[in-house]
Amino acid sequence: MEETNNERISAVLRFLEEHGLEYVIVHHPHLFTIEEALPFWEAQESLKGCTHCKNLFLRNHSGKRHYLVTMECHKSLNFVQLQKIIREGKLTFASEERMERCLGLQPGSVSPLGLIHDMDLKDANPRELFENGHRVKFFVDKDLKDAAMMSFHPCDNTASVALKNAEFHRFLEIWGGEVEWFEMLPEEE
Repeated sequence: MEETNNERISAVLRFLEEHGLEYVIVHHPHLFTIEEALPFWEAQESLKGCTHCKNLFLRNHSGKRHYLVTMECHKSLNFVQLQKIIREGKLTFASEERMERCLGLQPGSVSPLGLIHDMDLKDANPRELFENGHRVKFFVDKDLKDAAMMSFHPCDNTASVALKNAEFHRFLEIWGGEVEWFEMLPEEE
């Protein structure tokens, strides 16, 4: 495993390696937005052909349900459409405390790789759990289903991890929570 002093990154890499998932990692300065990240990603040979993703962590109005949404980085989220798909009423961004509790990460580093912290939830509040025993339901733009390779932060925005399509699908199987692939419609004017 690559040596790093960052425990969040180390935990993700350890999980990937323990499950035999191949990855590419690239370290970089703190990148908080897609706009900051794009020039860096484009300059990395190891990320050529990679689909870079935007990730949002949301909660329902009552705060009992949590949703991770992933889409290609240039797309905008149509909140009205997503609220209809989820059927939980009004959605809002989850707080920093919820990000840490549910995904083991902080704002600016939301990632599907945080789902490693949504497993074996023995001490979780039962009111927050879906029927499958997870706190988070994962919604993925269906255009990513066939992406050759995708990149995400490894729970910290000082690195990007790229997974090939098959590895990403295996990651989701290992996580074991509910995944819904949805069609992203353009935002309504």
